[in-house]
Amino acid sequence: MSGSIPFYQKNHRHYDRGYRSKEMESAVSQYQASSSSYAARSSSTSRGLRVSSYSGLEESRLSPIPKRSKPTYLAVDRENQIIGYVVPIFRGSQEFASGLSDTEEARMKESAGHMARRNLFTSGLEMERTEQSSRKTAMRESAERISLSKRIHENEEYHKRMNEDSLMHTPEFVIKPRSHTVWEKQCVRLHCTVSGWPDPRVVWYKNNVTIDPLAQPGKYKLVSSYNVHSLEINRCDFDDTAQYRASAMNSKGELSAFASVVVKRFKGEVDEALPSPRYGIVSEYGITFQTHIVEKFDVAFGREGETLSLGCTVIIYPNLQRYQPEVQWYRDDVLLSPSKWTHMHWSGDRATMTLTHLNKEDEGLYTLRITTKSGYETHSAYVFVRDADAEVEGAPGAPLDVRCQDANKDYVIVTWKQPAVDRGSSIMGYFVDRCEVGTTHWSQCNDTPIKFARFPVTGLVEGRSYTFRVRAVNKSGMSRPSRASEPVAAMDPGDRARMRGTSAPWTGQIIVTEEEPAEGVVPGVPAELEVTEATKNYVVLSWKPPGERGHEGVMYYVEKCVSGTDSWQRVNTEIPVKSPRFALFDLAEGKSYSFRVRCCNSAGVGEPSNPTEPTTVGDKLDIPAPPGRVVPIRNTDTSVVVSWEASREAKELVGYYIEASIVGSNVWEPCNNKPVKATRFICHGLVTGETYVFKVKAVNAAGLSESSQESEPIEVKAAIGGGIPYATPAPPYGISVLECVRDAMVLAWKQPAFIGGADITGYFVDYRQVVEGVVGKWHEANIKSVTDRAYRVSDLKENMKYQFQVRAANMAGVGIPSLSSETFTCAEWTIAVPGPPHDLQAMEVRSTSLVLLWKPPVYQGRDEVNGFYIDIKEAEAPLEAWRGVNEKATDKKYMKIKILKEGETYVFRVRAQNKAGVGKASEPTEPVLAQTKPGTKDIVVDVDDDGVISMNFECANLTPDSKFVWSKNYEEITDETRITMETKGNKSKATFKTPAEDDLGIYSCLVTHTDGASSSYTLSAEELKKLLEISHDHKFPIIPLKTELAVELLEKGKVRFWLQAEKISANGKVEYVFNDNVVSQGEKYKMNFDKNTGVIEMTMESLTPADEGTFTFQLQDGKATNQSSLVLIGDVFKQLQKESEFQRKEWFRKQGPHFVEYLRYEVTPECCVVLKCKVGNIKKETVALWYKDGREIKADEHLTFSEGVLTLEIAQISKKDAGIYEVILKDDRGKDSSTLNLTDQGFKNMMNEVFSVIANSSTALKIQSTEEGIRLYSFVSYYNDELHVTWHHKDAAIAFTDRIKCGVVGEQLWLQISDPTDKDKGKYAIEFFDGKGGLRRTVELSGQAFDDAYAEFQRLKAAAIAERNRARVAGGLPDVVTIQEGKALNLTCNISGDPLPEVTWLKNDREMVSDDHYILKFESGKFASFTISTVNTADSGKYSILVKNKYGTESGDFTINVTEGTGDLGGTAYLTDADGNVVFGPNTPQEKKKTTVTGKKMQKRKDSVILKQPMHIAEEKKESKAEGKSEKKKEMKVEKVGGKVDVAEEKRAAVPDAGEQENLTPAAGEQENLTPAAGEQENLTPAAGEQENLTPAAGEQENLTEATGTDEHRAHI
Repeated sequence: MSGSIPFYQKNHRHYDRGYRSKEMESAVSQYQASSSSYAARSSSTSRGLRVSSYSGLEESRLSPIPKRSKPTYLAVDRENQIIGYVVPIFRGSQEFASGLSDTEEARMKESAGHMARRNLFTSGLEMERTEQSSRKTAMRESAERISLSKRIHENEEYHKRMNEDSLMHTPEFVIKPRSHTVWEKQCVRLHCTVSGWPDPRVVWYKNNVTIDPLAQPGKYKLVSSYNVHSLEINRCDFDDTAQYRASAMNSKGELSAFASVVVKRFKGEVDEALPSPRYGIVSEYGITFQTHIVEKFDVAFGREGETLSLGCTVIIYPNLQRYQPEVQWYRDDVLLSPSKWTHMHWSGDRATMTLTHLNKEDEGLYTLRITTKSGYETHSAYVFVRDADAEVEGAPGAPLDVRCQDANKDYVIVTWKQPAVDRGSSIMGYFVDRCEVGTTHWSQCNDTPIKFARFPVTGLVEGRSYTFRVRAVNKSGMSRPSRASEPVAAMDPGDRARMRGTSAPWTGQIIVTEEEPAEGVVPGVPAELEVTEATKNYVVLSWKPPGERGHEGVMYYVEKCVSGTDSWQRVNTEIPVKSPRFALFDLAEGKSYSFRVRCCNSAGVGEPSNPTEPTTVGDKLDIPAPPGRVVPIRNTDTSVVVSWEASREAKELVGYYIEASIVGSNVWEPCNNKPVKATRFICHGLVTGETYVFKVKAVNAAGLSESSQESEPIEVKAAIGGGIPYATPAPPYGISVLECVRDAMVLAWKQPAFIGGADITGYFVDYRQVVEGVVGKWHEANIKSVTDRAYRVSDLKENMKYQFQVRAANMAGVGIPSLSSETFTCAEWTIAVPGPPHDLQAMEVRSTSLVLLWKPPVYQGRDEVNGFYIDIKEAEAPLEAWRGVNEKATDKKYMKIKILKEGETYVFRVRAQNKAGVGKASEPTEPVLAQTKPGTKDIVVDVDDDGVISMNFECANLTPDSKFVWSKNYEEITDETRITMETKGNKSKATFKTPAEDDLGIYSCLVTHTDGASSSYTLSAEELKKLLEISHDHKFPIIPLKTELAVELLEKGKVRFWLQAEKISANGKVEYVFNDNVVSQGEKYKMNFDKNTGVIEMTMESLTPADEGTFTFQLQDGKATNQSSLVLIGDVFKQLQKESEFQRKEWFRKQGPHFVEYLRYEVTPECCVVLKCKVGNIKKETVALWYKDGREIKADEHLTFSEGVLTLEIAQISKKDAGIYEVILKDDRGKDSSTLNLTDQGFKNMMNEVFSVIANSSTALKIQSTEEGIRLYSFVSYYNDELHVTWHHKDAAIAFTDRIKCGVVGEQLWLQISDPTDKDKGKYAIEFFDGKGGLRRTVELSGQAFDDAYAEFQRLKAAAIAERNRARVAGGLPDVVTIQEGKALNLTCNISGDPLPEVTWLKNDREMVSDDHYILKFESGKFASFTISTVNTADSGKYSILVKNKYGTESGDFTINVTEGTGDLGGTAYLTDADGNVVFGPNTPQEKKKTTVTGKKMQKRKDSVILKQPMHIAEEKKESKAEGKSEKKKEMKVEKVGGKVDVAEEKRAAVPDAGEQENLTPAAGEQENLTPAAGEQENLTPAAGEQENLTPAAGEQENLTEATGTDEHRAHI
């Protein structure tokens, strides 16, 4: 076992000198030096036996338990072979200060003399005397040494139980300074003792002003040594009376202690020779050393296998030639000792350390510590060790930090750390190699790679020492081996139990041997069996030896059992286990096992232990989760500080690996090759000016985690300055007072316009007193910087005046102070209203709005502040221009102002109010320009595909030092329990975790180090509800559908099921389900999925009863799904099936002539009913037959029309047209029919449509006055006798009487009101019934309309009376009478009038008198006759009859043309009607009825008759008169009848023949012209008087009837 190290040295935590105090380290080092010199001298006197002595102090470094144990020693020979255990019987020591004790040298001499005398066989008496003296001395020294060792051991054990983290605590004053009262010119010293870790920094203050010894040399002396701090005041005077404060600060906090010094004056002399305290730490030589480390080593980079040296030059003043300081080297705060890997050297002025063969274990933070009696100095720098080039290309880096744990007789657990570099291929596992100490042969311990970074190695030989190494393997090959572990001995600590020893002879040593074993005792049951480690490759069991085992050593058998069974199987059947640890391999992964252990010895096998709980084989340790957000921060021009969030729920975390990559390269390089446990690391060796991104991996024994998210890109350059000439901030400004009490004032100020190269970390306030205009010295108000822009300056004097100045500080230092403030008086405010608000800030500046923030006043006034008012004015406007923004006070500390004008510059101020009133206004803000800056963005709310709601803000003008600050209701969000913030590049995202009502509010984002880039978003309850709905849709995405599943029928009755997705990708899938069964393409089902349009369809030829059920289309596109179902059961399915069959039949029907549109009817505007249908697929041979009630009514055998429309028109529809109409199409291909039922309800519906057309054609109601009263009327385009019309008066139906009547004349519907009265006034309406809502026309007959109509009625009534009674010639005279000479002429006409008119006959306008030739008669007052007995040529001429009474005059004209006689033609008399037409009686011969009438009597009226005629009628009369003049006068024939001559008018036949009828019928165009317009219809209606005149009297009608003997004479209106 040459060179082996006992197991108890490597199995336990080694002693760390870093825990020692400075005094203890110095004492121990000197003691070790003396012990080593003594051991060297004593070894020369031994006889081939070298004893390695270990003091209690050294044992404390090796002992695994804090309890002090009995010291043990090893005895070795010259070959370093252990030959036994040696315990010195007598040990002694005394307090040491200079090295060796006073008695050691004497004891050495006595021991040497005693050995010489024994060798010379001296006498027994002399030997006994010498031995007694030696034993007394040794016992005394031993007691002293044991006492010292106990104290040192207890102190070291205390420090061993502590680590750096637990040591860190806030400062504590062990001894506080006490107050003193001294006389003038005396010296006083205040001192205190402070504890804390890190070591606190103590600053002394006098009345809160820092004491600077350099400002008053010789006055103050500050001394700090070994946590003892003192302040010495030399030659005190009266001004030194003050309160002194010692402030201790470290990274954990600050604590102060106070003491007062009172300096008294007295009358008399003062002894100035009082002793003064000594300065500094006084050593025994009276020297204080000053240490400076120069030419320091910097960050270093090396590669595995290389040699690296670190060194510093050390200057110690004063320079003593023989003085040597204590030089210590640390790696990661662990003290290093010289070894074959580490060589240290001190040359007197330079300390160097050489790493002879670099490995990744050597990476870390190296610290050089130079310790003198006056203190110590340190310097640190990081050393990076990169992997050596791989022996096989692509092979991973070597593992590192191989250690041995839990060593036993036959096995040891080897642990290691995974490498950071896998060279692009993940590591498959690790191989563990072992080598017995003293040999160079390495053997592999495992056959298959182990992925877990821990492995139990078995099969070791008890008592031998081994070293181990590990290799990593990936698919490319094997890595280089790691550095070999420290040697470990395969020995079980249990074998050292129950030892006994005997006294040795006079040599002073005790030889320890084992007791004789007691045989025949069967061992008991092992205790506390448990599974200490379980992976998928192995399980480790541990237990405690049994209590009953005798003195004989025991061994163990391990048994296993599959859980759920009772079958125990012994694992180590051949060789029992010697140590209470055992590793089981070859267990089935995933299975659950129980284990138990039996003890055995030569006496037999004991009972089994209690089985363990079932253990499932598998890795219990999970790979850690990826670390959180990675944040890089600039450091130097070649380094970046990277911090990250720790990996959550990481078990047994080893550390982290950091990787860096230049943006765009996609090549990742490790920043560290040794895991770091902190969450902050400085990455060195970066290229200045390049932009890097970083990511972090977590490591534990299970492996490396996934990489974290990449950090934001960062450019490598120096953090402070950043190219700015001055890195410190500019001075603050705008100092104001917020509150004042008797001895304190609260100040506020504004942030500097230029903050330097880094964020402002705090402010320092100074003050000075002003007495009668004379300013005093500046004093510091605060030693520790304040982050707020407000500070309370305390310890002021009441009613004194002060000035203040403020300085800002950042990482670069403290800036220059501001200008002195105004002079403020320290007098307590007593006003009732609150003080001014402060710290006004303008955010979210836009063209028309901004958000103003402020802080409430410090001084509340008499009551609490309950609101704020905001004032605004233009920046250049006078003070009088201040105006309020809000009329009602706001309780918020922010307000959005929306009354700005673009391009205008404003300033703002805020006033606070309480119950007493409104307080003083704050200082106005800086001018703010109302303008939206280019590139301004607003917060955008987004919901991602996972339904996560986030607010996103982007800043285009980001600077390298900019940060995104998120706030809720304008208070910075620091608690991320409900919302998390993430920043990447120039974008920041705030993500809601579980949005709820607690999240309602105004969210804003401010970007620092910009020109005010900010924005806000208001999350209201309504907006939250909307976002949650969107989030749900995104979290559970649904493929949007344009249409749900629908069914339609195609040609030939095919059934098509279809839907259309709004958007679906090419990866979309569809399943077609019928009654929960998936159907597929086949004869029955045809599927089609058009992914471009999103149309999904399935068609079926027809439906059968088996197809009744539910059809479903199930869609899937990624994680988005949707489905749509259609239920076809019951009546719905039957209807669809019926329709399908119908469509199928329709298809076959349409193969021949068929109806495209079935028979229907239409009502034309002329109220004609047209039956029509549309046909298709016809040809020339197709025949169409019309039927009504089964009787053919029309045939159309040749369909020549192009549109295929058949029509049947029914004019003037009536009840007789009701019936069932049918059309039949047929040809050789088949036939089709269409039927229309126009009976009962069908006929009624059709008539209602006719009535609707008639009603819609009606004109508005008109008012017309007649001679009888007032008539209301409306015209329709067509009147049907079936039309139902109702007249209303004042919304009530009219009950018709003799006075109120209604009727129809042609197309005019009228209501006649005879002799109207005032009761007839009101609203009248005519209502047309059309079977629906009907139509109503109204007119208002009241007011002026009634008065005008009534007046016209009175006028017409009078005119009618006159017209009826005036004289008139009713008729009977022709226009021209042609008669032969010698004939007799008799003309008779009707005369009417009241009173009886006078009758006068004229010939050629001369009055005639009755004689024999002209016989003129007027009989019965009705008939006037004109008779010429014998006509001669002289009778030719113009004749007139003139009738006259008081109402008027009328004449009738005729012309007589006498021709030469032609003989008697017989006597036939002719009568004429009122128009002068020949009237034939029933006895008239047939041949005479054919006599042509040559003329027509045109009735004339006198000028006294006034007829109001329309203009167009008058024009027509003129035209007809002109035509009459141009016609040839009609001829008359005279025939002799029984000796009496009558006039027979030779007319053309009164009734023209068929040909003449055609000529008399005007053309279509003429018919249109003959129809007067609506306005003309009114004018065509004759006045009341005219109507009367046109109507012949009753007597005339009788005469006319009697004269003709026929009823062909009728009165025409």
